[in-house]
Amino acid sequence: MELKQLKYFIAVIESGSLGKAAKNLDIGTSALSQQISKLESELSIRLLQRTALGTVPTPAGLAFFQQVQLALRHLDHAVDSAHSSRLSGHVTVGFSPSVAAVIGTHFLKLMRNRYPDIKVRLIEGLSGDLKALVNARQLDVAIIFSDDVDPQWAIQPLVKEQMFLISPKEVLSQYGLENCIDTQTINHSQLKELPLILPSQRHGLRLLLEQKIHQLKVAYEIDGLHLLMESINQLEMATIQPAGASLNSRQDLCLLRVVEPAIERINYLISLSEEELSPATLATKVVIRACVTNLINEKRWPGAELINT
Repeated sequence: MELKQLKYFIAVIESGSLGKAAKNLDIGTSALSQQISKLESELSIRLLQRTALGTVPTPAGLAFFQQVQLALRHLDHAVDSAHSSRLSGHVTVGFSPSVAAVIGTHFLKLMRNRYPDIKVRLIEGLSGDLKALVNARQLDVAIIFSDDVDPQWAIQPLVKEQMFLISPKEVLSQYGLENCIDTQTINHSQLKELPLILPSQRHGLRLLLEQKIHQLKVAYEIDGLHLLMESINQLEMATIQPAGASLNSRQDLCLLRVVEPAIERINYLISLSEEELSPATLATKVVIRACVTNLINEKRWPGAELINT
């Protein structure tokens, strides 16, 4: 039997009729009747009977009602006990700037709501730097872009991100790429004509792009995401980034998905082995995945696809 069936049963007896109980529970009368019938079938006994005065319990139903009330009170006490023993502790989490731009504040809000007694320290850094910090035990959890990690670590593929050309519309028009604006895509040969601002080669993203696209026309190298995105506005150039990189930039930027072929990046959730993690850190990993899932399902992480494992 299900907990909701017990609560429905209590509601019917306290209301004195199926109709009133259904209204109080905000469900249909037929649906409520089905749940009560299912409960009676599971117990192999009749619990309720209709009379001229309404719906009343049978003798067996009255005895069951008293025990269910007691059980639900015990359940409420159990919930109160769980809340009084809330998880606490300190957890240090690392995100890259582009990931932090998408999920940073959402993650912190979700942690505050679910685990208000866990103190979170959030660090932004390059994927390689975050990996080194986990290895040095200065980070508990991180999202990185490589699966080349210590075999003793816990690693979970989390998100697949598409790469986009991000540019002011005027730049695309200047290079005769109006059709790309219409299709919201751009291929590799068209990319080669555009002056780009990219991170330096110490970034995994730059290495990924150079593996996939030959002869990129790099005008400037900037290693800070905020300055890089501001510079494509001010200098009228373009960049190639995941869509999340543009979330805090001006709204009239064009995002063109790179195609033929598409360029994708995997985001991995990493930590030390789970046997070594505190309950607070394990809970934090669950919250990160929940946060990512919510954002993708609500279409607030453009170009991202959840990896189910």
